[in-house]
Amino acid sequence: MKHANIELLAPAGSMESLRAALRFKANAVYAGGPFLQLRAGQTAFSLEDLKCAASLCHQNGARLYVAANAFTFPEELSRMEEYARQLHAASVDAMIVSDLGSIIAIKRACPEMEVHVSTQANCTNHESARAYYAHGAKRVVLARELSLDQIRRLRDNTPPQLEIEAFVHGAMCMAYSGRCMISAYLTGRSANRGGCAQSCRWKFALTEEKRPGEYFPIEEDPDGDTILSSYDLCALPVLDELISSGVTSLKIEGRMKTPYYVAGAVNAYRMYLDGGSFDASMRELNAISHRPYSTGFYKGEIKDSIHAPAGYFKDCDYVGPVLKRNGERITVQVKNKLVSGCQVEALTPGQAGLCFTAREMQDESGQSLDEARVPETLFTLPAPSSVDAGDFLRIRHPEG
Repeated sequence: MKHANIELLAPAGSMESLRAALRFKANAVYAGGPFLQLRAGQTAFSLEDLKCAASLCHQNGARLYVAANAFTFPEELSRMEEYARQLHAASVDAMIVSDLGSIIAIKRACPEMEVHVSTQANCTNHESARAYYAHGAKRVVLARELSLDQIRRLRDNTPPQLEIEAFVHGAMCMAYSGRCMISAYLTGRSANRGGCAQSCRWKFALTEEKRPGEYFPIEEDPDGDTILSSYDLCALPVLDELISSGVTSLKIEGRMKTPYYVAGAVNAYRMYLDGGSFDASMRELNAISHRPYSTGFYKGEIKDSIHAPAGYFKDCDYVGPVLKRNGERITVQVKNKLVSGCQVEALTPGQAGLCFTAREMQDESGQSLDEARVPETLFTLPAPSSVDAGDFLRIRHPEG
């Protein structure tokens, strides 16, 4: 294995996404629970769900981290203490929090609970990292604004026992380390309390009446102007440098994403970490829906890649998840249409798309189908022996 000691950390906004992350060989999964998570309510796991999730992770040799990284107000500190005890009882491996007060409250109430400092804390230097470590933090999730050289300097000046985590893939927020007020101002939904309306992705036109002659450069695409919407992060081109700088955990963003997206992203990075080629992993990342990619602040080109088009890009169309295998046939749930005779790819662990022909398609009663098109219905077809439950089918675009 190329990078055997590096943790690949995947998002889970549902139990289905968690299972996908584990099948595609994530080393750890992070999720949100019922308290102070920074994603919409539909991604929240109940305490009972988290207990089940922790068990599934541990059965697969993985760890579970729970994000409780919304801004914490005075009246919530006692609840944070109780929450830490509840999560520890559920066998959760660590909590991700955003401020020093939360760390102190958790460690006071439950010293055994491992604590990770969220990127929301925007840790950008070694003195801050050492302060968090001194108060009991096991890991710091770095601010996204650091360059590779700055990460290296931070690592060189912090205790080796302090783990360093960095984001490698997914949507980037226009605000500094996610500390955004646009959503709260325009909709009353605070991004810092888990209610982001993604207002930065809206279409805007800017003028500034007191600065005549100074204009914000705008390039309009067919979908309009989204001048506050950033590119997506893809650190695969700099992954070796990122690891050599001292980062030991690579985090994929996406608790609002589908299980198919989680599987594709995890598969791409896992293949590369296990010694696969850059081109194969990049092909996998281009298959899933994304905005144009950038390496973020790691190399500095974020200055040239702020304005992302309104739309998304993908080299493949999603067909549906594989639910089970019976002999030579697999059962698939329809998400998008598949026509008999088409070339289809299976997204299966360790491969950048396993190609075969859709043939002998049948509905649940065994009747032949020329096409599967009704959403959520099931159909079967023969598939290569390595395709199994938990995989996904897709159709690659001719130019992809």
